Amino acid sequence: MKTRSFLFIILSMLILSACGQKSLSEPMTLLNQNAEEVTFPSDKPAVFFFITTYT
Repeated sequence: MKTRSFLFIILSMLILSACGQKSLSEPMTLLNQNAEEVTFPSDKPAVFFFITTYT
């Protein structure tokens, strides 16, 4: 059962990654915790993390 679940997850990731775009056509803009816009450039790779807390 564990192997079947793992195989399903891997196949799902493969299918979802094949459906995506190779690159972004425009920069991605998100809001930070202070409601300020933060823009990630599309010309070079960027790594960003979402940290959420629930109280």
